Amino acid sequence: MKGRMIGVDVGGTFTDVFVLNEADGSASVAKVPTTRPDQSGGFLEGISRQVTDMSEVSVVVHGTTAGTNALLERKGATTGVICTQGLRDVLEMRRRDRPRTWGLRGDFEPVVDRRNRLEVPERTLADGSIRTPVDLDAVRAAARQLQDQGCEAVAILFANAYANSANEAAAVAAVREIWQNQHVSASSEILPEIREFERFSTTALNAYLQPEVSGYLHRLEQALASGGFDGEFMIVQSNGGVMAVETACRLPVRTALSGPAAGVIAAGYIASSAGFDNVITGDMGGTSFDVSLISKGQSMLSPQTSIDFGMVVRTPMIEITTIGAGGGSIAWVDKGGLLNIGPESAGSDPGPVAYGLGNTRPTVTDANVVLGRIDPDNPIGGKLERLDVEAAREAIDRHVGQPLALDTLAAAEAILRVANSRMAGAIRLVSIERGFDPKNFAFMPFGGGGALHAGAMLKDVGIARAIVPRYPGVTSAMGCVIADMRQDFVQTINALVAVMDETALAAFMQDHTDHGMALLDAARTTFEARELSFELDMAYIGQTHTVAVPLGVRTENGRIVPPTRAEIEKAFDATYEATFGRLLKDGVRRILNLRSSVTGKRPKFDLKTLAPETAGRSEPKTSRKVHFGGAWHETKIFDRLELPVGTVIEGPAILEQPDTTVLVDPDLQARVDLFGNTIIEPLGGQS
Repeated sequence: MKGRMIGVDVGGTFTDVFVLNEADGSASVAKVPTTRPDQSGGFLEGISRQVTDMSEVSVVVHGTTAGTNALLERKGATTGVICTQGLRDVLEMRRRDRPRTWGLRGDFEPVVDRRNRLEVPERTLADGSIRTPVDLDAVRAAARQLQDQGCEAVAILFANAYANSANEAAAVAAVREIWQNQHVSASSEILPEIREFERFSTTALNAYLQPEVSGYLHRLEQALASGGFDGEFMIVQSNGGVMAVETACRLPVRTALSGPAAGVIAAGYIASSAGFDNVITGDMGGTSFDVSLISKGQSMLSPQTSIDFGMVVRTPMIEITTIGAGGGSIAWVDKGGLLNIGPESAGSDPGPVAYGLGNTRPTVTDANVVLGRIDPDNPIGGKLERLDVEAAREAIDRHVGQPLALDTLAAAEAILRVANSRMAGAIRLVSIERGFDPKNFAFMPFGGGGALHAGAMLKDVGIARAIVPRYPGVTSAMGCVIADMRQDFVQTINALVAVMDETALAAFMQDHTDHGMALLDAARTTFEARELSFELDMAYIGQTHTVAVPLGVRTENGRIVPPTRAEIEKAFDATYEATFGRLLKDGVRRILNLRSSVTGKRPKFDLKTLAPETAGRSEPKTSRKVHFGGAWHETKIFDRLELPVGTVIEGPAILEQPDTTVLVDPDLQARVDLFGNTIIEPLGGQS
């Protein structure tokens, strides 16, 4: 029986909720302040705003920042490491990089203290042979010592465990016999891939997050159950797919950048439905501006990312560039007289100066309020009845206007120009600097503040048009509902193609498939289809960097048929030449890793159900003066959710709705498409 599906995205300032009624396709949204330090309060309050009977809910999907925040704020668990003799300091040595490339100084401390990194005798060689069996008595002694030292989680990190996990598996079994909880991570289970630092870092960070993330998710699970919810609770991964809560508790490192990834998934689906396969997304919340690029309908995936300096996570992630330019980002003038935006943010508490909750330093939101672009009598999020415009003016004048010898309005405009410049730079970084022409892309702003800056991005970057989704303030929450269930796997092969063992490759492919399908079978979700994909990390021998070579999927009697050596060579040549424009004569081809993904395609809803009625109201509800380009302009104010399909509005105009404000600059126009999106483009523009 169809019921309701709920997507919840917890951001730095607001917690967003998207509720889809599966029976008729209708939707409702809520936006409430994020609660700290325990985010579950805002999570549950947001749901209660729209749903009173949780027994009607079939699925709750959550995009969480709990893991990301724990890493950035270094508030994970006290963690221990048991590693091979001689490798105690791999986490600290890293790749011998520096926080500032050209600086002479820089400090870094891994999340695991050195006294909690213990060595034991064992040695597995790179070819998988075991030179020294693991000393299990030493392992047990190390585990007891770590417990005595207050460790809540432990990571087992053995050299070359990707090639043969026997020593590590034996050590893990011994530790789990005596460890006080389930928070035991093994590198061969988390990342069976070559390169010690990346494997060690990912596994250690996974252990570091386990108590925090699993505790948070279990509290949510229990609270939902006590409210009558008996459906499926799932978590968004950083690859844009979803996973069961049990998997998230075991692999919390995969939740890093969970919420922003959901937003990119939703943006891709919305843009594709509207006829745009190339789109640059810009998620502007209270703390940050997150940018990603979708080309030909496909999100860009990266095999690893750095959450912060030295915190390397190697797991597939949607490529997202983040800068500190959110609505709550603080504007300040440095000693050299330069105006800066962020990275410090006022967040949800105390929030911008206009909130009147104790902050005295101006933010991007305060600049928009002073310039009339945000209605002080109707702030989003339901936290306040009215914004304090005068307090925002005084803060801008004191902290920006006076130091720069500008009047208050000029200072507010300067804040927005700097913020817009930083945002435009992030867009150029993911497009122009990677060989993509932004003229061939549409810009999709979302988050609570993104649509206020759409026009500036069109002018500053040269993008042809912007697509503002129906509910931009809760797009990431919508993405939670849209995202497919996906499981990613990796296994190091490390063999020359000429002597590759095709049977062994087939065995790894089949093992990944069986494991992924079992996870899909365990889910209480209906899938429209199941998809497999495989690719090989390959290079010529002697090269460090690899290219991702996609493999075709063939099955016979339900079993994976591996590609032949000739097929792999042909696929590599095609990928390498497309990437670099040439092949290396007499180059010897090498396979480093096999990467697999198993995806369960969840049912999608028709976005046309979100479109307004054709008999809506296209007249402005009021007007007010808004400051553009150094002067006040009488600006029409519209109720955006009432605008019927086909409505065209010339700027200057402001379209208001509960979760965001859309700004249409004087030389632009807005048009409502069949899906309720607002297309912003130059006056007289054609889609």
